[in-house]
Amino acid sequence: MSDFVDRVTVHVKGGDGGNGAASIRREKYKPLAGPDGGDGGRGGSVIFVADSNATSLLDFRFLPHRAAPSGTQGLGGDKDGSNGEDMILPVPVGTVVFTAKGGSGEQKKPGEPLADLRHPGDRFVAAEGGAGGLGNRSLANRARRAPGFALLGEPGEERDLVLELKSIADVALVGFPSAGKSSLIAAMSAAKPKIADYPFTTLVPNLGVVMAGSRRFTVADVPGLIPGASQGKGLGLEFLRHIERTEVIAHVIDCATLEPNRDPMADYEALEKELAIYADQLELPLGAIPIADRPRIIVLNKVDVPEAKELAEFVRPEFEKLGLKTFIVSTASHEGLKELSFALMDIVDEMRERVSAQEKAEEEARVVIRPLEDTTRRRRRANERGLGFDYNIEREQDANGDFWFTVTGDKPERWVRQTNFDNEEAVGYLADRLAKLGVEDSLRKMGAHAGDEVRIGRGDRAVSFDWDPTIAAGAEMLDGTPQVSRGQDLRLQESDGRARRRTNAERRREYHEWMDAKAAVRAAMQAEREAGHWSDPTVLDDPEDKTSLIDRLREDGTIGGGDKTDSENE
Repeated sequence: MSDFVDRVTVHVKGGDGGNGAASIRREKYKPLAGPDGGDGGRGGSVIFVADSNATSLLDFRFLPHRAAPSGTQGLGGDKDGSNGEDMILPVPVGTVVFTAKGGSGEQKKPGEPLADLRHPGDRFVAAEGGAGGLGNRSLANRARRAPGFALLGEPGEERDLVLELKSIADVALVGFPSAGKSSLIAAMSAAKPKIADYPFTTLVPNLGVVMAGSRRFTVADVPGLIPGASQGKGLGLEFLRHIERTEVIAHVIDCATLEPNRDPMADYEALEKELAIYADQLELPLGAIPIADRPRIIVLNKVDVPEAKELAEFVRPEFEKLGLKTFIVSTASHEGLKELSFALMDIVDEMRERVSAQEKAEEEARVVIRPLEDTTRRRRRANERGLGFDYNIEREQDANGDFWFTVTGDKPERWVRQTNFDNEEAVGYLADRLAKLGVEDSLRKMGAHAGDEVRIGRGDRAVSFDWDPTIAAGAEMLDGTPQVSRGQDLRLQESDGRARRRTNAERRREYHEWMDAKAAVRAAMQAEREAGHWSDPTVLDDPEDKTSLIDRLREDGTIGGGDKTDSENE
């Protein structure tokens, strides 16, 4: 199996943020000294980094699922959770990151380009880690002095991506199968591609570093092209992407071929036709020179064969008439290789300066930023429609006539993910945030009534609930009174007698009263059971019975009174 992989599909997931902590600091003589719940740690991110030492995407073929560590939960005592470490994934220089197109179970195809890692050290955050939830220490303010809840950590970003490697080489060798491209790389550099004395084509691109005196450049061969490669024939189309980053195209032509209807000029015209068709399909990166404008040279190979050398000498003037530099070489005898190396080096130096100047000009042009729309005017139009600037509300209906309101937007969806719906105070805090954002007012303007279904978000993470614009938070309901001002906490209001902390003597007295009442009820129930008044303690057989021991205990005040029956009220 080849160890060169130039296209893979990977599934990346950022680490989840840690949950915040809800804690109250307790000290001697300070039973409620204030909130001290720490924040949750941030989840790690998955980051691709262009590395010169990476040569293939083979590692992602065997390990396509990559997930960064999650952040840890916050603790009491003002202890914040630790952040998850970022997962740094090295990729070869020249890797392009795309979104993955295709349904579940289908082979993914490259979609929208997200990043082009063309230079060593270029970074791309593929999946960002989730933010940690705030602890009640961070949620406290003058109105809500001791929140009894904390926010949950946000889940990390998760998605499928396609990585495609486009080799960074200075010179691309193109030619028909068995034209001698791999042999030429082996003769000019220290690369060791597979070479044999029988006809076959290279299955993967080969890279080699060529030294021309004290200078050097890289050369890559594209697996053998054939007519029709741009329409998917053969292997050439699969690897034509590797010439997108090259600066010079060298046509390697086999002058010793015995195939009919093959001659050097016909081979050159066929290859140029395929390159032209493929070039029309390209979206070149910033500062790249179109393939049609890149310099070409002709390498007439295998002239160690006498007939091939005669043919090369014969067709050389024809190529020079087209303005193409032509070199006659032999990879077997190394004839002409030195001249070819220095000529390529000169062209590469010239093209590097040209590309650098063009990239710089493009970068300077990109600095100019023109706003597409006036933000204040956009905000005003949103308010005129009754919608907030940070969210959108739609009224949706199914075939059965059932309708609901869908709220979408970064803030509402993020707040929902942060809310612990098992905590009433946390739900009230979410209601406060949505009301402050304007969601409740917008729902009223769109005709929503209490009890209507409202969904925040779409897909698997959507949360559905019956809309109640007067939902109460938990802390202000500790005394059982109706909702007042959200955020009040009676535990810290020393001026209110109900908030006074009980003494140990009061705790013991209340406990003994409670236990005595339970014992009295058990004794009364046992006495009535023995007297045959009840066959089932949970069923009152005779509602007219005035001799019930439990009724007498209630009248005496031994146990708490309950609701009387209609007959008793009469």
